[in-house]
Amino acid sequence: MLSHYYPPCPEPDLTLGASKHSDSSFLTVLLPDQIEGLQVHREGYWFDGPSVLGALIINIGETETFYRQLISNDKFISSEHRVLANRVSVACFFTTYGIRPNPRVYGPMRELVSEENPPKYREITSLLTSAPKDLTEALLCFPFKI
Repeated sequence: MLSHYYPPCPEPDLTLGASKHSDSSFLTVLLPDQIEGLQVHREGYWFDGPSVLGALIINIGETETFYRQLISNDKFISSEHRVLANRVSVACFFTTYGIRPNPRVYGPMRELVSEENPPKYREITSLLTSAPKDLTEALLCFPFKI
């Protein structure tokens, strides 16, 4: 488990904070402060994530998203987000890392596949050991259509 602490930015007008990305970890838990700054990218627009005092933000990272996107046949995909420095003060987050080979077979769930919605990916047995930084790119290795 990793833990990060980001103090307030002394010159927020000179930087973005954290550019557009999706977390590569399995799970990220963010303890936000009272100042909003998290934005989520959806359908070409950036939306502010509200800051709720005492609430935690749980972000499922690329490792989990890789499997979720695969088994949901693209019904659930990764979300990109960024942080604005001019709104960031004190934030900390905890994240986990670890990819282990696994003998299970992963593929689109049969309940989510039909003639109208055929499988988009082949079944696999584990993650690539040298997966790209953005693990959703790894799904490009397993499509039915190229």
